[in-house]
Amino acid sequence: MMRTNRTGVLAAAFLAAVPLLLSAAACERRDTPGATPSSTAAVCPEGLSPNVATGAPIEIGNLSSLTGPGTFPEASKAAKAVFDRLNFCGGVGGRPVHFTVEDDQGDPAIAAQAARRLVEQQKVVAMVGSASLLDCAVNATYYTERGIDAVQGTGVDPVCFNSPNISPVNTGPFTGVTVALYYASNVLKKQKVCRVRLFDIPGFAPAFDAAAARWETITGTRLTYSGAIGKVTDDPTPLLLRAKQVGCQAVVVDGIESHAIAVGKAIRANGLNDITWIGLTSYYTDNVGKQLGPTGNGLLANSEFEPYNADSPALSDVRGLMQKNGIAMTSFAEGGYLAATIFQSVLLSIKGDVTRESVSAALAKLDKYDTPLIGSPYSFGTGKTHAPNQSSKFVVLKDGAWTVAQNDWVTLPS
Repeated sequence: MMRTNRTGVLAAAFLAAVPLLLSAAACERRDTPGATPSSTAAVCPEGLSPNVATGAPIEIGNLSSLTGPGTFPEASKAAKAVFDRLNFCGGVGGRPVHFTVEDDQGDPAIAAQAARRLVEQQKVVAMVGSASLLDCAVNATYYTERGIDAVQGTGVDPVCFNSPNISPVNTGPFTGVTVALYYASNVLKKQKVCRVRLFDIPGFAPAFDAAAARWETITGTRLTYSGAIGKVTDDPTPLLLRAKQVGCQAVVVDGIESHAIAVGKAIRANGLNDITWIGLTSYYTDNVGKQLGPTGNGLLANSEFEPYNADSPALSDVRGLMQKNGIAMTSFAEGGYLAATIFQSVLLSIKGDVTRESVSAALAKLDKYDTPLIGSPYSFGTGKTHAPNQSSKFVVLKDGAWTVAQNDWVTLPS
């Protein structure tokens, strides 16, 4: 009951901020810039060969924002590409995956109705690869009540990381703050580390504060300075100048894409380039690079996954599969691909009939799934909360283009 109440409170606060978040999400599409290294996708998952599945379908659901003010079409398309390949290669014991994608349209009521159609009418065994700013906040309690597990492609709000039935594949903004602070202090060796919060979203501030407090516990040090914006439309410049005044050597700053552009311009205009500035994943967009150009040189950002535009062997299969299916190679596509690939492995591990119960039992046993696309093994397990991705790589702007700042993953200590 306590968990249900907490989820309800978080959901109510989150839904009040949906218009702002949808606007932010619309800015966060990360299309691959310029020339992208070509890659070749595997014909079939390991151990399988071409043999089109024709048996009784296994129902899997996905709830994503496909229309409305902010859209995430790549995630569900990427997940479908994974399952289409599986079906071409024999499916699960001859049974194909029937993947049903529902569009929440950025509307809480529609999100609730869509989840109920998938669970009660479509009889899905699980939710996979969803990329929605509404799904967790609206449906987490319902999924728990109905015994539905969700391998989330993109987790954003606090509810996504505080449900026994949802486990996102991405790092998320809150762990993102912790790992960025840790990168500043333990990798870059900055002594005076600071934080500026530009997100003005009901229900989010406590989660961001807890993320900073977690860094203080891990490192045994305290923030030199912590500032927060009054409202989302405020100019962040006074907070950045204050960080300079108190001697900050590195500052982790969050916010949406428009904040990234404002921060980059304020850094140059006020001579703040002697400070290391680290943004969240929302900063990692081609538009930020384009808008800032050389002005943004040195601005860092958290990538969460293997940087989507890196020339990395780890991206070979996902990039090849996206190219084959005409899907933009973005961070959202990585999340959908990862969620579906992990769930595919779960399905293939099940001995006997694939049901909602056997899927939940298999996910409960999933305590370590290694993939080079993320720096921490993915897990589901039996915990009351799930935030398995505790790693990131960092990218840096140089003359308007994001490049990998370092090849090693930065992983938080247990």
